[in-house]
Amino acid sequence: MILDSISETPIKNISLDGGNVKHALKSSEKSYNGFGEAYFSFLNKGAVKAWKLHTKMTMNLIVPIGNVKFVFFDPDKGIFLDKTIGEICYSRITVPPGIWFGFKSESESQSLILNIANILHDPDEVKKKAIDEINYNW
Repeated sequence: MILDSISETPIKNISLDGGNVKHALKSSEKSYNGFGEAYFSFLNKGAVKAWKLHTKMTMNLIVPIGNVKFVFFDPDKGIFLDKTIGEICYSRITVPPGIWFGFKSESESQSLILNIANILHDPDEVKKKAIDEINYNW
């Protein structure tokens, strides 16, 4: 099943007196697939961004601020997989190309998503669908 290729990796959140240090990704880790770019995406309280599929990009998704529910969809099987990460569960989700996904903020304030991608953003390698094209109860 295509959704089995998604992995979640706990990452370190080091508590320090002056402020925490949150790890993201090391080049020595299995989920590191090279570096193209890193970018941040802000997500307002209750906001949903869906649906997208990357044809070439591997994403490493981290939520250092807030909590975000990521939903992945396998259209061949009609199966959804959801994972919530952020301050309640600090981990990284690695998503290979070819998987439909969307996400929703589950925080009382703005959430912040970091994507460490293996390639540069290319609008020609992204497929998009309107939120109502995939039937999911957000």
